Amino acid sequence: MCGIVGAIARRNVVPILTEGLKRLEYRGYDSAGMAVLDGGIRRVRRVGRVAEMEAAVKAESLAGLLGIAHTRWATHGGVTEPNAHPHVSSGEVAVVHNGIIENHEEQRARLKSLGYAFESQTDTEVIAHLVHHYYKAGGDLFAATQKAASDLRGAYAIGVVALSDPETIAGARMGCPLVVGLGEGENFLASDVSAIIAQTRRVLYLEDGDVVAVHRDEVRIVDAFRHPVHRTEHVSELSADAVDLGTYSHYMQKEIHEQPRAVADTLEAVIDAGIDVDGLFGEGATQVFRDAAAVLILASGTSHYAGLVARYWLEEVARIPCSVELGHEYRYRDSIPDPRQLVVTISQSGETLDTMEALKRAKELGHVNTLSICNVRESAIPRASRFVYYTRAGQEIGVASTKAFTTQLAALYTLALAIAKAKGRLDAAAEAAALEQLRFVPGSIQHALNLEPQIQAWADRFAAKNDALFLGRGVHYPVALEGALKLKEISYIHAEAYAAGELKHGPLALVDASMPVVVIAPNDSLLEKVKSNMQEVRARGGELYVFADLDSHFSESEGVHVIRTPRHAGALSPIVHAIPVQLLAYHTALKRGTDVDKPRNLAKSVTVE
Repeated sequence: MCGIVGAIARRNVVPILTEGLKRLEYRGYDSAGMAVLDGGIRRVRRVGRVAEMEAAVKAESLAGLLGIAHTRWATHGGVTEPNAHPHVSSGEVAVVHNGIIENHEEQRARLKSLGYAFESQTDTEVIAHLVHHYYKAGGDLFAATQKAASDLRGAYAIGVVALSDPETIAGARMGCPLVVGLGEGENFLASDVSAIIAQTRRVLYLEDGDVVAVHRDEVRIVDAFRHPVHRTEHVSELSADAVDLGTYSHYMQKEIHEQPRAVADTLEAVIDAGIDVDGLFGEGATQVFRDAAAVLILASGTSHYAGLVARYWLEEVARIPCSVELGHEYRYRDSIPDPRQLVVTISQSGETLDTMEALKRAKELGHVNTLSICNVRESAIPRASRFVYYTRAGQEIGVASTKAFTTQLAALYTLALAIAKAKGRLDAAAEAAALEQLRFVPGSIQHALNLEPQIQAWADRFAAKNDALFLGRGVHYPVALEGALKLKEISYIHAEAYAAGELKHGPLALVDASMPVVVIAPNDSLLEKVKSNMQEVRARGGELYVFADLDSHFSESEGVHVIRTPRHAGALSPIVHAIPVQLLAYHTALKRGTDVDKPRNLAKSVTVE
């Protein structure tokens, strides 16, 4: 959510800031702004897209050697220009901020008593005035930012500049991502590596509590205890080309079609070397997996649905009890800890605040055996976990997750096999058979992608609908949940998903001729049960849209439309069946003319509660 980019250089930084904001658009936002030092703090803010801010920047001939910029996703205060970032205090200090300041009302009252007037409804303006208050007293922007950060409670990443210190950008991090980019005679600050990848691939990942002073030729960092500290330099694997659309119309379309490669890359080490538990998950994993009495999965959104699929795999393949919880619910629940559990967190970005806070809560309760499944190296959640399995989806720009979901499923199935092996429940023959299944998954995904023209025809019918119902059974019920989520996220059609057996317990009342019902119907042991549920729909006049396997015995008839996915993929079928529901959502959204990559009210990296 939101995006920060800052730059200090010996050249005009406005093009750098503008390009950085464009690369952060995928995170979700409703306004954009920029401030540079040029004889004063010159600021431009606009509601709407970065392009509107860019036009205003050009019209006002903004230029400078130091500046900060921001895309905002509204939390405190509406979508208005006065609420857009950067916020300025007394014409002296400008601030950009991601996250939420929980004690902003307390600090607002304090600052008003000190004579500060507020122009916005945001919690961010508190930070600007706090920094100015301390800066005015001491004349050191780095020290003032440290003091201001000590007064804040909540989650934040901030960037600060001061008119009388044109040699420094200050930053601070607590709970929200913030990175420093290292150049030659120029340095950068950003909430996401993608914002600065066109300038440098050398980055420092800040830790919670860090405060940083970024100069042209030097970076200084203090930790939460205000001790000087060095953070390890990393060379980002992300390339500038990774965030280019290429020949595709939308990032979501590009990412859907990248899934054969993404899943193959995620499984590469498994297929090459087999289930080497310590090699895949980290030293000591074999013993921890062997001793684990149960698995607890913590995640949110699409990652939560991946966890729901994994529960079936873990209990069926590894024969270990598994529970799945939403991070934001677990965090505040008075749960009963079991230190013998393996706690698994799933997050595409590795910065999802709900999941991060749930992990912290689990560790507070005494859970030491923690595993992160994540797509972004060196992000917060993997760093806070004992073990990690990185998916290799590459950069995912579209707000509606696609390749992150299927690569998470691939990683979770690998986890099920690894626990089974550690516990002596996966013999050599079973492991060889599982690896053979995994080898075929990328090809099966490609076969599913080849169904796109047929799915486009269905989208023509869905585009005129206001509601839709998705049904699945067993391990495919979470795929139905994911399909409904995708449709509502980007087409704004109200969609719900149910375990198909629940139809008769209430949802059947919704079914009529105007309600399309999407059915995930693989050729598995529950197929006949699914067919019975379909009859319940047809008897009420509902229209069925069935995703069936090639070897399922379905035939089209009046009110029953069938698309056949590849031959049944066994336990890995949910990965394959995720593809058609993604394509259905994408093409329906296209027909309705919505903003596919940046759906309203949503953000990619959810770093607020």
